[in-house]
Amino acid sequence: MSDTTLEAPRLSRRNLLKVGLFGSAFLATVGVTASLSGCSTSVPAGGFAALRQSDMPFLRALVPVMLEGAVPAGEMAAAVDGTLQSLDYALHRLSPEMLKLTLQLFDVLALPITRGPLTGIWGSWDKAGTQDIREFLSRWEHSSIGLLKMGHASLLQLVMMAWYGRPESWAHCGYPGPPTV
Repeated sequence: MSDTTLEAPRLSRRNLLKVGLFGSAFLATVGVTASLSGCSTSVPAGGFAALRQSDMPFLRALVPVMLEGAVPAGEMAAAVDGTLQSLDYALHRLSPEMLKLTLQLFDVLALPITRGPLTGIWGSWDKAGTQDIREFLSRWEHSSIGLLKMGHASLLQLVMMAWYGRPESWAHCGYPGPPTV
């Protein structure tokens, strides 16, 4: 199991201001680009309450990699669909601010202008290989940039909570399910 604790960055006051200014400019640029390209439309994908069509290629590529070893290969497609339904259910019940932040993370990962430099996935998520996604996750997990570490931890927690909240996942971890009353 990997350590997801975050160490406090050792920044001087000047460097903190630089990072804050750069981060603000970066997020503003991404937000404007996403709005103009139509990537950040808030219209949910068909059958979903919170997840958008632009989120699907990324999530459909990410979830199988994160569930490796927990789901037999023949059941992976159903597990991915179920995990996305559970993730959507959880996101739909988040506070508006938390939902906004999560969707911004998905936007950053969906936009080609930010996806390539931040993840190393220069093509579309549909064409990304399993090893490419593993390398992206490892890069974010071990990054010296705290924001990327937080992004990795968020993605990991979202997917794992969505999967392990489902009854079909319980047998793998030895949980017999809630007691019958």
